[in-house]
Amino acid sequence: MKVCVVGGGASGLVASLLIAQRGHEVVLLEKNEKLGKKIYITGKGRCNLTNAVTGNEFLQNIVTNPKFVMSSEVRFNSNDTMELFEDLGVPLKVERGDRVFPKSDKASDITKALERRLKLFNVDIRLNSEVKEILTEENKAVGVKLSSGEVINSDAVVVSTGGVSYPLTGSTGDGYKFASVTGHRIVEPVPALVAILLNDKDLKNLSGLSLKNVVLKGYEKKKEIYTTEVGEMLFTGNGVSGPLVLSMSSKINRIDPKNIKLYIDFKPGLGDFALFQRLERDIVELKAKQFSSLLERLLPKALVPIFAQRLGVLRSKKVSQLTAEERQKLCELLKGFPLSVDRLDDIERAVVTSGGVSVKDIKPKSMESKLVSKLYFIGEVLDIDAFTGGFNLQLAFSTAAACASDF
Repeated sequence: MKVCVVGGGASGLVASLLIAQRGHEVVLLEKNEKLGKKIYITGKGRCNLTNAVTGNEFLQNIVTNPKFVMSSEVRFNSNDTMELFEDLGVPLKVERGDRVFPKSDKASDITKALERRLKLFNVDIRLNSEVKEILTEENKAVGVKLSSGEVINSDAVVVSTGGVSYPLTGSTGDGYKFASVTGHRIVEPVPALVAILLNDKDLKNLSGLSLKNVVLKGYEKKKEIYTTEVGEMLFTGNGVSGPLVLSMSSKINRIDPKNIKLYIDFKPGLGDFALFQRLERDIVELKAKQFSSLLERLLPKALVPIFAQRLGVLRSKKVSQLTAEERQKLCELLKGFPLSVDRLDDIERAVVTSGGVSVKDIKPKSMESKLVSKLYFIGEVLDIDAFTGGFNLQLAFSTAAACASDF
């Protein structure tokens, strides 16, 4: 059997390899000048290729359509991914949060190892080869047509073209066009794992301020949407970013920003009463000091004037002169510091795309289209996405393996 794989990113590379290992002829078509362009920038160039958790814990990190990916993840999970890359000659290591990286900390090692093995199995790798059309006959995929006009006939076509985030890597929505033309539904692509822009003018000068051991809470009007685990976030010139923010963005990306309110819990390890008791002890100890001294004990220095202003308390005020109401308001602000959302940053800067080919049109066990025989969609082109930590690359590998198992 001859198979055309369209797109040489994470899912396309693994699908090509696994299909070739089953003894089939594979033509891998990549419109860029090299394979795995997006892999090179994942994990800040280190390539967080999977996460060592499996089963329910893995599925809890899938934001969109976790039930759809369940069968593919069970058949090819993070252990299988680690085994695959170790077999390819890439030593791995597991870091904080069960994130898996190459020991070399070089994303290029992942791509190079896959490319070496593809050549060993005689995969026909064609760079600078842009696919313009998926060819079908009698509701069956029979090949592709390149922008050069060349036609490549095949017995099956696998679309692994990615989403629309980081378009410079070649993810420009080609797969959505192929899917749409062949009758598939497309869920509107929106950014996921992206910075959140704010309206708060008093936070504009906090660029570069990093917060550790905080929790971020998101509400739609008064209804809680999502609360992160304890972690880190970062103020930018016009908003916030960092791990907690990226996770939150994936939960709020289809909600009107006008209805969203975010809150930072600066003291997640303390309940309201415990925090009030802690504050009372600090007030006794610092009673002769200025209010700013108390705030500096509780917060990064850059936040002191902002807290004082939002509380309406002069920084020069003596700690001993704080009223009961001011103390209570300080506790409330420490447990729920509000951020006013403007919008999510542009999709071009998102780590991944949420949306894509509707999974309602795809068979979950094989990734084959329900509408067109021998046409497969894998990886980010599908309406699936996950939190940071290696989960999105694992989705690429799991869907690639599910597809390969059908050959």
